[in-house]
Amino acid sequence: MTNAIPTADWLALAWFFACWCGYTLYADYWRWKTRELATVLHRYRVQWMQRMLKREARIADVTIVAALIRSDTLFASTTLFILAGLVTILGALDQARDVVSTLSFAVQASRELWEIKVLILITVFVYAFFKFAWSLRQFNFSLNLIGAAPMPDEVTAADELEFPQCAATLITRAVSSFNRGLRAYYFGLAMLSWFIQPWLLAIAAVWVVLVFYRREFHSVTLKTLADPFDGKGRPKTPPTSGA
Repeated sequence: MTNAIPTADWLALAWFFACWCGYTLYADYWRWKTRELATVLHRYRVQWMQRMLKREARIADVTIVAALIRSDTLFASTTLFILAGLVTILGALDQARDVVSTLSFAVQASRELWEIKVLILITVFVYAFFKFAWSLRQFNFSLNLIGAAPMPDEVTAADELEFPQCAATLITRAVSSFNRGLRAYYFGLAMLSWFIQPWLLAIAAVWVVLVFYRREFHSVTLKTLADPFDGKGRPKTPPTSGA
């Protein structure tokens, strides 16, 4: 396999995964305590759970989680269709190579290299499916937690302090898994450029990182969401995907 991948492709692939893993560490861990989208949304979830404890009817809360589950299910099922298509491409590599070879700026690659590219792309979307599936399970756990929440006349001082943080953290873990699956989609689409030119893969990886950074740290949406919380405390520990 090593001999089948030219040096340029090795370098582009290494840079691609460095961008992906590096941004994941940066966004999900190193910048957790800063004013960024995931932290702001976690604080909204804490506030949501605090208010839920004061409601006798929790139908609205269940409906919100159910809507998140539907989105998760859509991506999980779509990922299976994508994987089916990629597996099909493995049986029609010659036709796919003929299509790409018609592009004047495309680099010609051997059949073995194409097989490696498709297999790596399959691995990316398998990773996405596992993240969506784990996110889906965690959202279901959240429904159980909401169902077990004490009624307003049963809430103790400890419940008021601990339950909102616990429930919000569980939902944030589910969202974190969903975000990592969605992030795999973006990088998976960027990997399509590898079939044309290895250096396009390196450029596409940087472009995806810039898109994520802009949206999660400097977007107008973030400012709109964060403004009501200016001056308030931040979570102490970063909820992770748990997997």
